[in-house]
Amino acid sequence: MTMTAVQTEFAFALPRGFVDSDGSVHREGVMRLATASDEILPLRDPRVQANPGYLIIILLARVITRLGSLEQLNPKIIESLYAADLAYLQDFYRRINEFGHTRMAMTCPHCDGAFEVEVNGLGG
Repeated sequence: MTMTAVQTEFAFALPRGFVDSDGSVHREGVMRLATASDEILPLRDPRVQANPGYLIIILLARVITRLGSLEQLNPKIIESLYAADLAYLQDFYRRINEFGHTRMAMTCPHCDGAFEVEVNGLGG
């Protein structure tokens, strides 16, 4: 029986980046796949019970393992992200947890050829 490795961490680059108190911008990071407890435990948090929209803030703080030189993220950091970065991370979270990758199927408008592109923002 052959074991297939499962990718559990995915690199990304934010469109804008988190600006810390020193003015440093943190754009590149790593997000891990979510576990069942990542999605269930935040539901007990009073901030989520008062405002269900806060769930994504806590969820992202749990699954982002690095952002720039920051290795400890918390909900305050996620709250401080620009709206474009929050939207990007929500989509990135959905892609890696639903599809297991960050590729998007595309079709060339000129030749109708099908291809895939990485949407992790890292380029290259």
